[in-house]
Amino acid sequence: MNVNDLATQHCQPRKGKEHALGGAQVTELLQQLPSGWQLRGDGAAIVKDFRFADFHHTLGFINAVGFMANQEDHHPDLEAGYGHCQVLWSTHDVGGLSLNDFICAARVEALLAR
Repeated sequence: MNVNDLATQHCQPRKGKEHALGGAQVTELLQQLPSGWQLRGDGAAIVKDFRFADFHHTLGFINAVGFMANQEDHHPDLEAGYGHCQVLWSTHDVGGLSLNDFICAARVEALLAR
């Protein structure tokens, strides 16, 4: 599976520990994403800081990510400032990372590739 394969998938409802990804699965999927994505803390989230020329472009990115997240019914934590936005994905219902997080990370990358 590569980033394009991930970006074409859609999120599915995932609740319970049985949907949490193991360490090997997380490592494999993280390698499929473009550079910059990192595990956060104890590996319960993935995060990337995106840089933009100005606040206007940052806000456009936030709106595009928000629209995609609503369509997928899977929402990130966002932290933004002038010229940057940090995107953090985690699946609270599984207590860590699920396939949905990697699908959405790949979809964010696809937004920027357009």
